[in-house]
Amino acid sequence: MPQVVEPPSGTRDFLADEVRRRRAAFDTISAVFEHYGFDPVQTPAFERLEVFAGKLGDEAAKLIFKILKRGVHEASGEADLALRYDHTVPLARVVGTYGSRLPSPFKRYAIGNVWRADRAAKGRFREFAQCDIDTVGSSSRLADAEILWAINEALQALGIGDFRFLVNSRQALHGLLEAYGIAPQLGLDVLCSLDKLDKTTPEAVTAELTDRGLSSDTAESLVTDVTSPDTDRVRKQLDTTESGRRGLSEVDRLLSLTTGLPEGRVVFTPRMVRGLDYYTGPIFEVLAEGYPGSIASGGRYDGLVAKLGGPDLPACGGSIGIERILATQQTKATTTRGLDVALTVLGAEDDIMRLAAHIREHGLRTGIYLGSSTKLAKQLKWAHDQHARHVLIYGPDEQATGEVTVRDMDTGEQTRLPLADTAAYLRDRHATR
Repeated sequence: MPQVVEPPSGTRDFLADEVRRRRAAFDTISAVFEHYGFDPVQTPAFERLEVFAGKLGDEAAKLIFKILKRGVHEASGEADLALRYDHTVPLARVVGTYGSRLPSPFKRYAIGNVWRADRAAKGRFREFAQCDIDTVGSSSRLADAEILWAINEALQALGIGDFRFLVNSRQALHGLLEAYGIAPQLGLDVLCSLDKLDKTTPEAVTAELTDRGLSSDTAESLVTDVTSPDTDRVRKQLDTTESGRRGLSEVDRLLSLTTGLPEGRVVFTPRMVRGLDYYTGPIFEVLAEGYPGSIASGGRYDGLVAKLGGPDLPACGGSIGIERILATQQTKATTTRGLDVALTVLGAEDDIMRLAAHIREHGLRTGIYLGSSTKLAKQLKWAHDQHARHVLIYGPDEQATGEVTVRDMDTGEQTRLPLADTAAYLRDRHATR
């Protein structure tokens, strides 16, 4: 028995229906981003390793897929390239590389695969698609708000109804640490613990904060305040520090600029922490009813272009978690795209080839039976497997009279008509469906 060869762990094969479904989703998102004036950009699947070094934070850096040196350098075991970890760092490189050749501000979107050397598990892949949108060269809060508006419209276009933007600010988080008297050396650990509040209980996070060195009173007060539906107490605490006031200003301006969205669509969420180190200002995540985890996220990352050797430009952006969306929607009913017309082959192959070409000229997706069987039953089974809507039978009887039999695969109804009228007949039948 032949050995079954699976794709590499953490990767997937996509057959026809899934490819079409994914392509439709990507086209939907692209159309929305284009509608907002963002231009498409494509970068290589791999970059120089130093492009990512020191830009993603220690945890993310562990997930970079490194590519070993090649040729005469192969034996060194050293890496000089890396598969694309995300679309944001390559964007910063592009801006640093092309500079004045780009419009300013520069608005772009990127849809394509990225790679993470993560532990593969159900729903967690090493190769997956990301859909990013970014504005580089603007420090205006309008730029931050436009990202939220565009992502909101894209999610709606994908058929997602009940979702919310959880908004916070890195400045507000720094102010939070100051307001609660948390030592700077504990700040990063504390934020990492707060980031777990969507995955575990407040009591567990409080215990973890105590283990990290906070007093039990401070840990309990901090967790209680940031998880409360009423943000007034956190706001009062943030108002006691300069960083806190700057963060609140960023959040409130973003809330103001998105008031045109449905009520409750954008909410201040003081417990929300974005993990990547390069965020500097407003940050957000999107949660949706019936979808696991966040389905979109992003924020402001001023200074990243400069870290890559380019000009010191402000920037903001977001990413739609298209894989989570598609995986969840896959469990719902989806339309299978098949052939519009399937042609059986029972002789007269030249006529069949010409007829297929004529039908395609009328815009119908058309396939010819290419197997070796001459039995009509087997060819009809092939047409059924292709989800064909109509099957053409051009056997000896039809060939003798210059006619063709058209079978409707949904109803089983058969119609006989002149060969020359077939393409127009099928076009009209499909137009009325």
